[in-house]
Amino acid sequence: MEQITQVDQITDKITNFDWTNFSIDAGLFIIKIIIIYVVYKIIRAIGMKLIHGSFERYQRKNSVSAGRSKTLQNLVDSIFSYVLIFFLVITLLKQIGIDTTGIIAGAGIVGLAVGFGAQGLVSDIVTGFFLLLERQVDVDDYVTIGSFSGVVEQVGLRTTQIRSTDGTLIYLPNRQITTLSNHTRGNMQALVDFTVGNQLSIDQAMTVIQRECDKMAKHEENIVEGPNVLGVQSIGSSEVVLRVIARTKNGTQAEIERKLRKTIKEAIDAELNKVEREN
Repeated sequence: MEQITQVDQITDKITNFDWTNFSIDAGLFIIKIIIIYVVYKIIRAIGMKLIHGSFERYQRKNSVSAGRSKTLQNLVDSIFSYVLIFFLVITLLKQIGIDTTGIIAGAGIVGLAVGFGAQGLVSDIVTGFFLLLERQVDVDDYVTIGSFSGVVEQVGLRTTQIRSTDGTLIYLPNRQITTLSNHTRGNMQALVDFTVGNQLSIDQAMTVIQRECDKMAKHEENIVEGPNVLGVQSIGSSEVVLRVIARTKNGTQAEIERKLRKTIKEAIDAELNKVEREN
């Protein structure tokens, strides 16, 4: 009998429940959530557009490099997104009925606790801050960090992303960046050591090579200075190594070195053929 009575009570509650008001309240709640999300997307889109437009004007007005502008833009994008998501979560919690005052007040305490417990994260952020402040690296720079080399795709407060030559995307925690070699700051050096046999005298070989280097410098826009034949680098039993050096625009040194090797090889072969015909 008691079980029947309990079932009857539950049935009465369900029957007498105000489903109309519940449906209205649920519908209004869902509409509020949708409106909040739509407002979030609109604010995010407008904010991103303003940020990107501001950095485009900043780049044109201050003659800032595209890499530097992109680096700072990515950082501001991330900070703006994190702040916006935080306010979205707080707003949604308020709609659910949760008091967010304590959450906001406790955010500082939680942040302090995280700071003590996650020293690696703090080290990442501090190192990332100084990387950006001192302009040690920008997006699109070609760098070597430890045993990794590649083009920088993103510099953040926690990690730096590098795309290696084989396409691998490398994520490096900023605290691991103890030494950084930036290969795209200023002009670079192209250096070629070329072996010449005893068929040509040293002076004759140097004259031929320098003549071809002068021709190459006239039509190669990536060469800033030189190329010049420095002289004898080493001497073997039946060969001499001559060194050629040039200053190039950053990022083009490998290409210039390949062109120099090809040009010098063709010039030396042509001179050897000429000597053989004369003899």
